Amino acid sequence: MIVKVIIKRDVTDGKEKDFFAHLKNLRFNAMDQKGYISGETLICAEKTNKVMVISKWEKLEDWNNWRNSKKRMELDGRLSKLQDNPTIYEPYVFSKYKMAAEQGFPLPLQDQQL
Repeated sequence: MIVKVIIKRDVTDGKEKDFFAHLKNLRFNAMDQKGYISGETLICAEKTNKVMVISKWEKLEDWNNWRNSKKRMELDGRLSKLQDNPTIYEPYVFSKYKMAAEQGFPLPLQDQQL
């Protein structure tokens, strides 16, 4: 099961250079972790202090192992000092319509029995 993790951060004004240096280091370390596939960093076009990282993992377990590792917590702590608000983490999994429906999500209109 492929997992995409959305990570949202609000960078403190004037701290951008240090923030992105630490973020680059965090990504570099993530690349060596079991299950890591890829990552991208997006900056909000309307509020440039808002940063979103989307990382892709083979399994939710792989992401959770990295998220809770001592090394990541240390690196994340450095980033937190350069932020205005706590980091928001949102893991998402890919799903087939049938699997989604079994979990209570509605099927697309063309697949519904009337």
